[in-house]
Amino acid sequence: MQNTGNSRVVPTVLPTKQEARLDLTKPRRLAIIRDFALNTSTHGLPGIARSQSKHNCIFWTISFLIFTGVMIYFVTRSIQNYFQYPTQTSVSIFVERSQVFPAVTFCNYSPARFDRLAGPFLNYLNSINATNTKDTETFTREQYFLLSSYFQHLVNTGQSISDFISSAYGKCYTFNAKSKSTNGTSLRYTNDNGGSGKLILRLYAQSHLYSPHINEVDVSAGMVTMIHDNTQLPLINVAGILLTPGRKHKLGYKKKQYTFLPSPYTYCTTNIPRPMRAMFDQYEGADYAYSQGVCYTLCTQAYIYEQCGCVSPYEWSARSIVLPGTNKIAEAPLCNLTDVCYTVAGLKITKISSIWDQYCSHCHQECSTVTFALMKSSIAAPSMPFIFATKAHIESLPIPLPANWSTNWLSEIQNNYVSLEVVCESNQVENYTEEASVTAVSVLSSVGGHTGLWIGISFLSIMEFIEMLYRLCRYEFHSMQQIPRNRFNNNN
Repeated sequence: MQNTGNSRVVPTVLPTKQEARLDLTKPRRLAIIRDFALNTSTHGLPGIARSQSKHNCIFWTISFLIFTGVMIYFVTRSIQNYFQYPTQTSVSIFVERSQVFPAVTFCNYSPARFDRLAGPFLNYLNSINATNTKDTETFTREQYFLLSSYFQHLVNTGQSISDFISSAYGKCYTFNAKSKSTNGTSLRYTNDNGGSGKLILRLYAQSHLYSPHINEVDVSAGMVTMIHDNTQLPLINVAGILLTPGRKHKLGYKKKQYTFLPSPYTYCTTNIPRPMRAMFDQYEGADYAYSQGVCYTLCTQAYIYEQCGCVSPYEWSARSIVLPGTNKIAEAPLCNLTDVCYTVAGLKITKISSIWDQYCSHCHQECSTVTFALMKSSIAAPSMPFIFATKAHIESLPIPLPANWSTNWLSEIQNNYVSLEVVCESNQVENYTEEASVTAVSVLSSVGGHTGLWIGISFLSIMEFIEMLYRLCRYEFHSMQQIPRNRFNNNN
């Protein structure tokens, strides 16, 4: 070709097919992203995509980032709140026409009968050279100071242990406790035999047989009772109700149920530790459940044993401990009353939090408990028409009568007779249930509310984003398949 005139020939180099494709790749990707931004239901992104000026784009970008940050803050707070496992208590009332009648435990206020105690106690005093008398009728106050050591001797040598239930009141009796052998089938119900659910007990304290200088029996006489759940070990020395003689006592109860959430909401438990199981095995036939109060007593005894080599004599019924460094259960000996070690150790574990956490951290609350709200009232008893029948019944019992019975039998009955009536006041049961205040559904609702409020994200918005990713991946896949074909065509 010849150049004519002043015109110049500018050489033109056309791009190859592969180069042209690479130039179109970036705009194609941006087109997919821009198409998503323009049509998504997420707020803010369409404003960025359709901006005609840099200032408008910056405005929408900053707005989107600010509200996204606010959304992330509130969403994070909602999720953190869920993992704190907050709870709330709901109260409901329902009618239980046929209720299981509660267990009723009762004890005489004096833990020992003088006529049963005098002979063995005298032998004990002689064995330790505390006396050389054979008088079993009277004992001095100094000799009675050794009575606690005599009880300690009985427990440490395994004698008469079956006669003891309460460390405060001696042998007690429980009506309607759950039995291991029957698995609860022998429990009494309020509507048994067509009745209205009433237990009537007529008791006689026999205060003339009280042993003096024991606890407060020098100034008190009567009975002690406790209304409790059928699987609860009665801590009657703590929760017992004193019944004065010469009256008929009415205890009307209303049932209350408490149910707590398991882990991770609370640390409640139903598992019975081995020392507690060994303690429960001492009680014939009763099927007791886990008790936090009993657990506290046992862990305190375990610490006292580790410090002193013996346990508190005032909690002799809780002597089951795990030997340090082993997995064996043993019945620990009782400390001497003159030994201050158990008192000091008991104060240390209750006052020092680190020791308490080390020995008693496993004592969690029960997952479910049943309590009874009591309404107490009383009236003078027995009535004059009934008092003669009471006199005849007492005289027929194989129990020594007071020396002045023939002349003072009326005052003796009035000072010892105790009548107890336990009755179900209402079929309505108050049910307190612990519930999660923040559930997975409420968290999802809260997260959805915040994402929708601040930037308008919903599940469909997420699907739109997934669609965009799919289109980008599909485009990249087809592009990668096209490269070998273009190379083959160029070579040809």
